[in-house]
Amino acid sequence: MRHRKLVGALLALSLILAGCASSDDDDASGTGAGTDADASEADASGEADGGEAADAADETEELIRSAGDGVPDPDFDYAGLDYNVPVQQSALRGDRLHPSFPPPVVEPTLIRSGGQPPDGIFPIDKPTFAPFAEIDYDIADNEAVIAVDVDGDARAFPVQLMIWHEIVNTEIGGVPVTVTYCPLCNSALSFDRRFEDYLLDFGTSGELYQSALVMYDRQTDTLWSHFTGTGLVGHLAGAELTIIPTQTVSYGDWKAANPDGQVLTRDLSAPPQYQNLYGSNPYAGYDFEGLDPFGQFFVGEIDRTLLAKARIVGIADDDTPKAVRFDDLANTPVIPVTVGGEDAVVLFKPGLASALDDPSIAEGRDVGQSGVFRPVAADGTALTFTADGDGFVDGETGSMWNVLGQATDGPRVGERLQSVAHIDTFWFAWAAYQPGTEIIRPDGA
Repeated sequence: MRHRKLVGALLALSLILAGCASSDDDDASGTGAGTDADASEADASGEADGGEAADAADETEELIRSAGDGVPDPDFDYAGLDYNVPVQQSALRGDRLHPSFPPPVVEPTLIRSGGQPPDGIFPIDKPTFAPFAEIDYDIADNEAVIAVDVDGDARAFPVQLMIWHEIVNTEIGGVPVTVTYCPLCNSALSFDRRFEDYLLDFGTSGELYQSALVMYDRQTDTLWSHFTGTGLVGHLAGAELTIIPTQTVSYGDWKAANPDGQVLTRDLSAPPQYQNLYGSNPYAGYDFEGLDPFGQFFVGEIDRTLLAKARIVGIADDDTPKAVRFDDLANTPVIPVTVGGEDAVVLFKPGLASALDDPSIAEGRDVGQSGVFRPVAADGTALTFTADGDGFVDGETGSMWNVLGQATDGPRVGERLQSVAHIDTFWFAWAAYQPGTEIIRPDGA
């Protein structure tokens, strides 16, 4: 019953978001897409059995797609659109196997519609930021923010906003960056938007691959994986974006670590309907560990080594991908790993509310937060860490460090550890994208 109600809730959400992307704000959104007025009458009660729910999903998808072509408005002033090329063949618009394209990275038919047109989930192209002391909306200290720091320019992207928009195109530390969040995989990643001669900006394609967000770039209409930063189908299939290390941490811990940091505001040029949605979770109950992902968005067998939605820290590695369970970290908050033949350390701290548990994001249960770093001081000294209260102490100097890899007290105060790119995500998604993953357990476990 819980699963059926969630299906119904997401069908209703699909209609809400389609409405947000249409009506009086087509010019602002740049999509020109919306829903037929009759779409609001679609049956999204979620009380039907599984077959009826699937029929309703198909009906909803057809209503949305029949309402417009979903092509972004070429007259819209997309931020960062410096390099544009004529796109005559478009993977976004369904021309998936054109002979001018490089070979697709995945079978195109496995990319599934999520029930939205392109940019039906409204991406943010003109973000504004402010010091946390000037933020005029409520963010609880235990709420999740996506933390990105480029050359000391620290930014926080509250998940209460990202859960509704999924993509922000911006610049951090002088670097063009796209920050992304996928609720269905509970994954946050950031990418350098530069690729060869292109300066790319990204939108939401409305599609999913293995239940994860599929982006598209507005310069070539290539479809990209949010989970890996790889071009999947289209002109840039096989291209790989540079991943920028990103953490999902609590707002309170982020503020303490970044007194001069900047926070994403709600002044996002989004349709006004969104203002009533921020702070709420449209996926209540979705992160129950024993619940599988939605079958219509995931193809193939789920790896049952762990429960489908067990929370893990995933670390890509050319040798062998690594995963560390949150359950293990809760008992052993410091776990060493080897990444690329070099030492790394996974740190864990409680105090982060799940954004996918309670209908109110701030009321989600405590699931904790992680960081992955090279355990090497600025002078090259190898460090060993143990948990100590709310932080971590190194055995070499007795300095205290926080979960964002900063020394907060002791001889090394002010130093920062080198971040290692990782994803806090669900096991089913990580295992699908990184088969053959080694699960790292604490010593003696």
